Amino acid sequence: MKKIELFGKNSTCRVWRRKNAELHPKNTIPTVKHGGGNIMLWGCFSTKGPGRLIRVKERMNGAMYREILSKNLLPSARALKMKHGWVFQHDNDPKHTARATKEWLRKKHFKVLEWPSQSPDLNPIENLWRELKIRVAQRQPQNITALEEICMEEWAKLPATLKCTYDENYRPLSSF
Repeated sequence: MKKIELFGKNSTCRVWRRKNAELHPKNTIPTVKHGGGNIMLWGCFSTKGPGRLIRVKERMNGAMYREILSKNLLPSARALKMKHGWVFQHDNDPKHTARATKEWLRKKHFKVLEWPSQSPDLNPIENLWRELKIRVAQRQPQNITALEEICMEEWAKLPATLKCTYDENYRPLSSF
């Protein structure tokens, strides 16, 4: 999952300026306290491209996470024409490692990538989230409805070349 802010720091902006010119209007970026609102998104992808992206409107717990996987993970794999043998990757969030979630994944016969505890967040989907945030910021949504619409549009336009660096033999399907 990823939080996308309406007027927050969704992308980095660098300004080159002359000495003592930092407060000139062209060198400043207006901000809104607390980001002006945000949305939470769940998405997945593979080497074949982006899977589904959905907005999560409530605070997520283990049951909701399993419901999201149930409604979106396998349909994404099918839409991406993933063959048997793909590996699912998620991190060690308590919702992901809960006994009920592990059991659900086992019953569904999903192969899950082992992820060491306390490991740095090196999941390749982080590259997609960053790219999405940059693209959304460039379109400057003015309200939460527009933010969601733009997120969905830009996610659908992400090229497969951004997805990840695994080779075709490994074929992960990552989500967060």
